[in-house]
Amino acid sequence: MSGVLERAWYKSAKWLVLFRPLSLFYTAMVTRRRAQWLSGGRAVYQAPVPVVVVGNISVGGTGKTPVVLALIKLLRAQGYSPGVVSRGYGGRALAYPLRVTPSTPPDQSGDEPLLITSLSNVPLVVDPDRPRGVRALLEHAACDVVISDDGLQHYALGRDIEIAVVDAARGLANGRCLPEGPLREPPERLETVDFVLLNGELSSPAWHKAHHFILEPRYAVCLSDAQVLNLADALINLQSSQVHAVAGIGNPQRFFNTLKALGLDVIPHVFPDHHAFSAQDFEFGDDYPIIMTEKDAIKCKGFSLQNAWALGVEACFSEQFLKHFLSRLDSVQSEVKHNGS
Repeated sequence: MSGVLERAWYKSAKWLVLFRPLSLFYTAMVTRRRAQWLSGGRAVYQAPVPVVVVGNISVGGTGKTPVVLALIKLLRAQGYSPGVVSRGYGGRALAYPLRVTPSTPPDQSGDEPLLITSLSNVPLVVDPDRPRGVRALLEHAACDVVISDDGLQHYALGRDIEIAVVDAARGLANGRCLPEGPLREPPERLETVDFVLLNGELSSPAWHKAHHFILEPRYAVCLSDAQVLNLADALINLQSSQVHAVAGIGNPQRFFNTLKALGLDVIPHVFPDHHAFSAQDFEFGDDYPIIMTEKDAIKCKGFSLQNAWALGVEACFSEQFLKHFLSRLDSVQSEVKHNGS
């Protein structure tokens, strides 16, 4: 995403009106496309187990991956056996569907699917064809619920629960669809999902289905030896409050703000989302520690970086969301069992 265009979206730059005709055309096309799927004009695959879609209606980072990981943990605690299907953006497999394991090269799986399965050991399949991916997942793993990562606009896959993740601080920018704004679908799409999850506690547009969550820093992983430390010990091991903060994610400023809140003096280094890092990207000419996101670190294990760390965060949901989500899932599970009997 162009940095100039992104800044313009979130500052509601007046010159973006030049894109209004294209934006109106795009909005009409995505609205028409969704209507065709919903009306039965196109074939929709309905999996034999509940499907939970986690996505967003804007381009850029909103915190979907930590949400997926937290849902996996939640579902397992409730006795479910979840699996994940993903598009695998940023990866290019030799063949699809691709079953992703912690040893899968990130240039094949994409960084987010590899991170999800590495941290959770969840069965995960990458496939641009989501229905085909779900079939492959269910064929090889005993899953009783499927999470579709970043699948809100992939209507060929039927879904039982839709979760849209929104950055609470940035909201929906100027509220316009591409290219005048950052939206993949118009704002009213959020009124049709089951849950809106707002990443952060700051003021944001209100939806009656909205629940706040926060990304809580929990630990740090040393890239040279994979040692996992709690935050207090990790900060001591840094031996410097000044750090190089590396972020190749959709919203790097959120990551930098997190580090500043930990008392660190941040030297920011912004890379494009899903950037394919090289060792040369980390030649900063000094010995200050390097801190990056786990999503970026998953692609940097072979670089022999010294005093380099990945910050681990966890999505913390409200009790109200947990109650409503589990109630909705239990209801869906009962419907699926009834229809299958």
